[in-house]
Amino acid sequence: MTDELDRPDAAGDGDSDAESGSSSRTAVVSRQVGEPLRPTGKRSRRRATGDGAEDVESTATELDAEDAADAKKAKKKAKKKAEGPSRNPFVFVLNFLKQVVGELRKVIWPNRKQMVTYTAVVLAFLVFMVALVAGADYGFARLVLLVFGE
Repeated sequence: MTDELDRPDAAGDGDSDAESGSSSRTAVVSRQVGEPLRPTGKRSRRRATGDGAEDVESTATELDAEDAADAKKAKKKAKKKAEGPSRNPFVFVLNFLKQVVGELRKVIWPNRKQMVTYTAVVLAFLVFMVALVAGADYGFARLVLLVFGE
């Protein structure tokens, strides 16, 4: 990347721009002759030449060979997928237990202080809800006795 002045006559001692206090510089980006302007989306192979510049080599035969290899891999995956999981129940249970252990290792377990706090909150909420339901039951029982009498 080089800095070049916009005007060819501004390369002098800068007498006209110095008075106005403005400078007009533009960054010019140079690129190699063989480089594409933007990515094409196709796979390409790069190799270094003797002068250090990189050439992009992407021939139709290489792309066809890569596509054939990809198609072969996809065919193998489809065949393996068609077979499905093992029908052996012992393998199924063993695999399930391995997955359970793997998930339990991901869990962040609470320490003793957190556990005591969570237990206290749950018990307090439980006492509150029991009192609320008992109060509502007592209130409805008194209301029924008042309406229908004894």
